[in-house]
Amino acid sequence: MRFLKHQSSKHGLPPGSTVHIGEKKIENVLIEIIDFDKENLQKVQAESVEETYKYKDSVTNSWINVIGLHETEILQKLGQHFDIHPLVIEDILNTNQRAKIEFFDNQIVVILKMIFFDEEKELLNIEQISIILAENYVFTFQERRGDVFQPIRERLKNLKGRLRKNQTDYLLYALMDVIVDNYFIVLEKMSLSMENLEESLTNTTDQSQIEQIHLIKRELLLLKKAIWPLREIVTNLRNEETDLIKDTTQIYLNDLSDHIIQVIDVTETYRDMASGLMDTYLSMISQRMNEVMKVLTIIATIFIPLTFIAGIYGMNFDMMPELKWKWGYFTVWGVMIFLFALMLGYFKRKKWI
Repeated sequence: MRFLKHQSSKHGLPPGSTVHIGEKKIENVLIEIIDFDKENLQKVQAESVEETYKYKDSVTNSWINVIGLHETEILQKLGQHFDIHPLVIEDILNTNQRAKIEFFDNQIVVILKMIFFDEEKELLNIEQISIILAENYVFTFQERRGDVFQPIRERLKNLKGRLRKNQTDYLLYALMDVIVDNYFIVLEKMSLSMENLEESLTNTTDQSQIEQIHLIKRELLLLKKAIWPLREIVTNLRNEETDLIKDTTQIYLNDLSDHIIQVIDVTETYRDMASGLMDTYLSMISQRMNEVMKVLTIIATIFIPLTFIAGIYGMNFDMMPELKWKWGYFTVWGVMIFLFALMLGYFKRKKWI
């Protein structure tokens, strides 16, 4: 149901309608601009959408990061000035969009999922990132503050770095690469959670563990849905004949493709491990249930002959001579204790207890 939420708000509207599908995750839309070339770097916090217009035909490279998607009129203005197709704007506003890539005459549009781990809640945060590549600018659209792009911002400060020397296509690669690299961090966190859970299963089992296993399996499924389309995206990016992707960037895209395949392999391995955790949990539950049944069976088996003896001498018939015998009560106790000890010794000899 999560992926269909708010979809009804678009019912009956024509294609390209600017309707935000998702949650409002920031109060006001922010526009951050980093304009750079080999020698200069300038950071700008735009006060209005019109401040971005001059970067369309700038001789420098520009990274324009739009934070917040709920004010649709801002995206409409950007689309009109930067010649962004209405269907692309529609896809950007639909935060349930599947990861994909689209090619236009003067732009490349990449939509993918940024995933990072919430340390406090110990849950995955999944956010849609839309990237538009043009000759001299790159747009990124994200839902809220906080992302995985801080290493890119730091690298842009380095005059000798590749980001400053290359064109916007390399910036596109760098943004995608840092998103994919963060998948490894997320998987590492999940691996640690599974290891701790597996260790706890050997000590005790409770309802919270099965809930945690289901949560891990669900998060791995979300990871798979986010990662699998990336392989196709990068393949199309490498194979498409476009002037926006330079030959010097192709080798880096090959490396990015390798990273994506590694992430997919690790994700599949962890999904098998999560299924193994479920089997371990069920085995431990079954083992502990067998132990309980074993104890109850031994107790019942011991008390069966004792109950038989007590039942016989509890009938109170007049012709039972043992009832009037002076040592009858103590003899019955002795027989019962002897049988108890005999059966206990037998069970120990068989290593049943």
